Amino acid sequence: MERQFYWVEMGAVPQWLIDTPTRGSGEAFDEPWMFAEGRVLTDPGPLKTQISHPGVKRVFVFSVIEKAPIVSEAIANVFRTLAPDDVQLFPVTLEGEPERYFVVNATKVVDAMDEAQCEEVQHYREGTFPEFAGQYRWIYGLRIDPAKTEGAHVFRLKKFKTAFIVSEKVKNALEAVGNLGVSFERVTGPHEPH
Repeated sequence: MERQFYWVEMGAVPQWLIDTPTRGSGEAFDEPWMFAEGRVLTDPGPLKTQISHPGVKRVFVFSVIEKAPIVSEAIANVFRTLAPDDVQLFPVTLEGEPERYFVVNATKVVDAMDEAQCEEVQHYREGTFPEFAGQYRWIYGLRIDPAKTEGAHVFRLKKFKTAFIVSEKVKNALEAVGNLGVSFERVTGPHEPH
């Protein structure tokens, strides 16, 4: 049976909004988007963040600007158990919250895009953002080839690192924890009729 994968995105549910993590000193990182780059990071040391907009507390959210995945201890345990070689977990202090939270850094980038099966693909226009040349600006109806995922359970896509992808096994375990601030869009198999 073909493995199924899902794009994890901010869910359309009431939830709190959390700022991008900074150093424990409060100093911003030179690359605040580093937790969404799909690369192994050297330990950044103590991290902290704050609630930028109060709302329903969720156990898995993305930070407001740079989309760093921020999760509770229970969710971190799912990643520790099912995808230990695919992620780094960095403790982050969430101001005003006694529970432990973690930033999930997906360390794998795979070239598994199935562009022909995607509904719509938008490329960066030539010359607009030279640093993004050859990358995708946005994709509707994203589809990947599960045979090219290199055995990973959590990864980002080459040329479209915005997408945080998890296997069905990870998705099911996350849903079993519950109270998520994220949604899952299937990115394998045929498209659902509109």
